[in-house]
Amino acid sequence: MSQLQRQMIIILDFGSQYSELIARRIRETQVYSEVLSYRTTVEQLRQLNPRGIILSGGPNSVYDTNAPHCDPAIWEMGIPVLGVCYGMQLMVQQLGGEVEQAERGEYGKASLHIDDPTDLLTNVEDGTTMWMSHGDSVARLPVGFELLAHTENTPCAAIAHHDHKLYGVQFHPEVVHSIGGQALIRNFVYHICDCEPTWTTDAFVEETIREIRAKVGEKRVLLALSGGVDSSTLAFLLHRAIGDQLTCMFIDQGFMRKGEPERLLKLFREQFHIPVEYVDAEERFLKKLEGVTDPEEKRKRIGHEFIQVFEEESRRLGPFDYLAQGTLYPDVIESADTNVDPKTGERVAVKIKSHHNVGGLPKDLRFKLVEPLRKLFKDEVRKVGRSIGLPEEIVRRHPFPGPGLAIRILGDVTSERLEILRDADYIVRQEINRRGIYHDFWQAFAVLLPIRSVGVMGDQRTYAYPIVLRLVTSEDGMTADWARVPYDLLETISNRIVNEVRGVNRVVYDVTSKPPGTIEWE
Repeated sequence: MSQLQRQMIIILDFGSQYSELIARRIRETQVYSEVLSYRTTVEQLRQLNPRGIILSGGPNSVYDTNAPHCDPAIWEMGIPVLGVCYGMQLMVQQLGGEVEQAERGEYGKASLHIDDPTDLLTNVEDGTTMWMSHGDSVARLPVGFELLAHTENTPCAAIAHHDHKLYGVQFHPEVVHSIGGQALIRNFVYHICDCEPTWTTDAFVEETIREIRAKVGEKRVLLALSGGVDSSTLAFLLHRAIGDQLTCMFIDQGFMRKGEPERLLKLFREQFHIPVEYVDAEERFLKKLEGVTDPEEKRKRIGHEFIQVFEEESRRLGPFDYLAQGTLYPDVIESADTNVDPKTGERVAVKIKSHHNVGGLPKDLRFKLVEPLRKLFKDEVRKVGRSIGLPEEIVRRHPFPGPGLAIRILGDVTSERLEILRDADYIVRQEINRRGIYHDFWQAFAVLLPIRSVGVMGDQRTYAYPIVLRLVTSEDGMTADWARVPYDLLETISNRIVNEVRGVNRVVYDVTSKPPGTIEWE
């Protein structure tokens, strides 16, 4: 375990959509955190030596037949534990209290009335708003527990066993709607778990460079460069760590946005002075996707073809022992295998989608992987990029999926559809840049649907594709909201697309948040 990770908080995941958000909120206090399965044993936890444990929420009821449970020996470890929603109910049940279905569920914002303002709730304002999402409630506290706070509908909204440092909250302090949530998390991390703010950007960079040098030694590393903030940050980091041992390779699979391959090569070669090998592989990638409509299959084929190209090109350029990738923590989480209890078959969390750099790798991969950003969230990568001198135009660039436009074209991916989408997407980016609002969005892009509708242009009937506009706001990409953009902007974008892009006669706007949707359509 690294020096930075020795002070850590572990989140045991019971299938909550907010588990990763808890981890991110803890890291905002500059303390390292990591999400593990609820099945993690006490022996495994002792090896990690966390300063504290948080039990996440989840979709189950603790009294369900196949409800997930943690190792009961956790309560005897002698380290602080905080149960959130389902995690609190599980704590109560396993320690001898009672949980039952509430007469009235509580969903959304609720005012928290504080009965004990010390310890966990220090500096949390009485009457502050917290986010509720539960149908069960604590009916009887275990022996030794005290009430810390309540709401109008929930008598036991926060509880504690002060001597054993066991705490529970029925609300979700990690979500942005919980006004006093971060203060509560800071209390748990700093005052109860006695952590110090050592998880800093500069410390991460220094330690990561040491780890890269120790792992790679004198060997050569091949980096899959896309030009996005993740791979660009990784390129700068690796170049600082190992210099000429790094070879960057940009494989143009034909799914990039308009003008981006040329821009990428110019930036890295002329401005950053980092050599980049360019590979034109559009034809072979298109051939691989012929007739493929399933999004998971697209991702896997693209990922597999990437590795094939890397292997072929690495032989041409000379042997490489390591393949570097800009894999992030959300990539790993979203690509995780279905979390199934081996005894009960109960599903607790499901795979959302495979990422080409996680789910598409073949088992016989010739390279050893180097993934220094694997434990970082996107906002943490941006901080690292800034700290090592990455230009702001790349640091603040919108996320772009590894498979590129191939997963923004639903159905078959063809040269014709790619050109249509490139032109439409270019107009979207042009217009938001003209207004100076590019950075108001987490992502802003176009999607091509594989259907046609009737239209009228120049007194003639048309039968063409629709373009979907997707503009979202977000803090970390784990959750997102559709952007409330001015109607005149939508009108300008729509008019330009139907007038300038051949093959399109209709533009629609996606007003779905994440969840229930995802940011990308595939």
